[in-house]
Amino acid sequence: MQICLLKSKIHRAKITDGNLKYEGSLTIAADLMEKCGLIPFERILCSNMANGNRFETYAIPGEPGSGQIVLNGAAAFQGQRGDVLTIMSFAHVPKHKVQHWKPRVIVLGTRKSRRERTRNLVELKLNQMDAN
Repeated sequence: MQICLLKSKIHRAKITDGNLKYEGSLTIAADLMEKCGLIPFERILCSNMANGNRFETYAIPGEPGSGQIVLNGAAAFQGQRGDVLTIMSFAHVPKHKVQHWKPRVIVLGTRKSRRERTRNLVELKLNQMDAN
């Protein structure tokens, strides 16, 4: 049996542009794709935090280091410049590998490192437990 699990995620990706005339897809700066393990033409699910829209398309690499997040074709109707997206891809993982599965996640728009955010979350939960 295989289970569908999160493979890659870019959290808080800000839309930089839209291009209705393009055939479709989402352009993502190539360095961001590489950091989270997305490959060109991979199927992605996007959720727009500004309007609640969710849509599927595929990823195409943009200029490395540009920060590009460009809605293309029909996807351009799903958001506007400045909206914040969560971009996800999934993988089918054999059940015996599920326990050790780790998705590759990057969070944009924050200066704190992942370690600091994790530590702060743990401290918050411990403080909430102490308060009860």
